[in-house]
Amino acid sequence: MRIFQILEFNQFNTGSVHQMFQAATGLRERGHDVTVISRPDPVLAARCEERGVAFAGLPMRHQFDIRSMLALRRLVRLQKPEVIHVHKGIAHALALAATARDPVGAFVVNRGVSFPLDVWNRGKYRTKRVDRVVTVCRQIKDVIVSSGRLPADKVEVVYAGTDVNVFDPEKWDPRAFRREKNIADDRFLIAQVGVRDWKGWKELIDSVSDIRGKAHLALIGCRNDAEKNEVMAYAKDLPVSAIEYRSDMPNVFASCDLVVDASWAGTGITGTIREAMAMRKPVIASDAGGNRELVSSPEVGWLIPMKDRAALTNALREVIDDPARANAVARNAREHVVTGFSKELRITRLETLYTSITAAKRCTTSS
Repeated sequence: MRIFQILEFNQFNTGSVHQMFQAATGLRERGHDVTVISRPDPVLAARCEERGVAFAGLPMRHQFDIRSMLALRRLVRLQKPEVIHVHKGIAHALALAATARDPVGAFVVNRGVSFPLDVWNRGKYRTKRVDRVVTVCRQIKDVIVSSGRLPADKVEVVYAGTDVNVFDPEKWDPRAFRREKNIADDRFLIAQVGVRDWKGWKELIDSVSDIRGKAHLALIGCRNDAEKNEVMAYAKDLPVSAIEYRSDMPNVFASCDLVVDASWAGTGITGTIREAMAMRKPVIASDAGGNRELVSSPEVGWLIPMKDRAALTNALREVIDDPARANAVARNAREHVVTGFSKELRITRLETLYTSITAAKRCTTSS
């Protein structure tokens, strides 16, 4: 199949870019002709070239960007993709406009956040020109079916995937990140990725203060000095490190004793929790978005209520004070991701979805 993967974001500091790129390269590895369309970026273009994926740069400044829409229309007419898969709102709007007179075999829309659809965006999902909406968890499916008044069979759950060959604890130095950041080997290292307010990093610092003296917390993903300063100001004298955005998460997680996500809004399934589980690390996740679909039992991790300081503090203490159980849970966690949340499983499901949509349309046309 000839497939367009379209996303206005172009920096590898968001989960949507990683997941879009994973889909593009995974499908290319299976012999499909894939083009990534995004805002111009030399890093993304170079990574696409390395993996045999075509790249087209369009400004995609906003959803009414006529020049980008016309350029995308030219690409559609020239290359005649059988599948267009869009991953965010601007890409969604521009691709709909660009294909108004040139419909494609399958038009698929990704939805990775749990915010409800509203009067401003639900029309883009309800239109008959969108064949399927792919959500990254069942919880998001339920939200958009209800808020967008969509037919349930129009929404397909395809879990985001982790490359378990890359996120393999046997391949990484368990002390490298500690040495880099001067974190002693005898400190119990807790990590969380993301410092937006709704990621719950302040709540996590509060709970770390309850177990003072037992742990060191690394908050990863600070995009600038202002965010680092905000973290350190809130942490005061606690053993907390404000860490820059990292592209080497397997290396980081290899040094961690525990990975947490304390989010209380917006999330689908937290990708860093899935990756940490693949790295055979115990995890604590808040019951936000679809996290309960990943941390589905006490045998694979700790699931706690959102914004519940006592529950988070107790979970931290349980992991620290019972290393035998934490290690057993971590072993189960990796197997859980390998069998249910891997990159290969995701690519197979996308490939099957694309094929079923285009085949159904061909049957309809021929009859």
